[in-house]
Amino acid sequence: MYKTLSVLAGCFSLGLVTAMAQNEKPPVPFALVGLVHDHAMGFLPHLAQQHDLQLVGIVETNQSLIERYSQRFHLPAEIFHSSLAEVFAHTNVQAVATFTSTYDHQRVVETCAAHGVDVMMEKPLATNMKQARAIQAAAARSGIQVFVNYETSWYPGNHEAYRRVHDQHQIGAIRRMVFHQGHPGPKEIGCSTNFLGWLTDAVLNGGGAINDFGCYGADLATWFMDGEKPLSVTAVALHIKPDIYPKVEDDATIVLAYPHAEVVLQPSWNWPVNRKDMEIYGQSGQLLVPVSDKVLLRVDESSPEEEIKPAALTGYHANSTAYLAAVARKEIKPEGLASLEVNVTVVAILEAAQKSAHTGKTIKL
Repeated sequence: MYKTLSVLAGCFSLGLVTAMAQNEKPPVPFALVGLVHDHAMGFLPHLAQQHDLQLVGIVETNQSLIERYSQRFHLPAEIFHSSLAEVFAHTNVQAVATFTSTYDHQRVVETCAAHGVDVMMEKPLATNMKQARAIQAAAARSGIQVFVNYETSWYPGNHEAYRRVHDQHQIGAIRRMVFHQGHPGPKEIGCSTNFLGWLTDAVLNGGGAINDFGCYGADLATWFMDGEKPLSVTAVALHIKPDIYPKVEDDATIVLAYPHAEVVLQPSWNWPVNRKDMEIYGQSGQLLVPVSDKVLLRVDESSPEEEIKPAALTGYHANSTAYLAAVARKEIKPEGLASLEVNVTVVAILEAAQKSAHTGKTIKL
């Protein structure tokens, strides 16, 4: 017998009735796998206002995390399970949102593939290409959809920039892109000890700042370049704070060389402020996205800079919960920034960057 549990204890009946009345579609039953990724703390609040998804299970065995999330979000004890197998046995779950370490993504996808359940995971896709290919193979065999969630996928400014550059060709062919991503450091900004435990581990995260923040720029660059892989990757990594992050790099500069363009990624745990911004330079003009909802466009040398306020994203593009529901309902297939194909290329770039940083050599793809 399937059981369905509300995100907020005792509110399921009212939530389901409201969802049916508003959308005329039942919410998609889904499970969270893992709570060791602090992004889960930001994901759960969306469910209170979003009626397309219904949380029916959480896989977690760490008792301190269970207590922390139970108290914060008023979660009933029976919603927690010790394994995905237990979730599949006791619920009618149709999708999974993964908040494990990056290293565990492969295991989650392969388990879900055996049950025909679609998977969303937090960025990046995998720690290395061996894992990325295994995830790709499992998805292909089973026919499930796998996609990657980035905060930047839901920035109106990034989508407005894509339209202006890629569809309207307002600055000419891309010649250079520069991405600045990061913050003062995960420990410095107050990340939980559970999150830090794997985020600063070279195996469980695949690296440090390169994998944590280099993936954002690699994802956006691959999207803007129509999925094209760079010819080569050259990276320099620094250990600016070895006393805090002894196992992994905390700063890097990565150069991606394309036949007619260059991309510079600057992931760091040493920025004085939080930032996820990009600069795009074309043959004739330039476009900057300094914050999530603002675009600065200059179409040529003689034109003044225009400040553009992009419209808010709507529908399944609005946020990760809406996107997950649309994928699980087979209304869409993941594309662009979220797609498996783009994110396999992202992992190839990150793996090459790590090799380049360690060997001091340019890595050909």
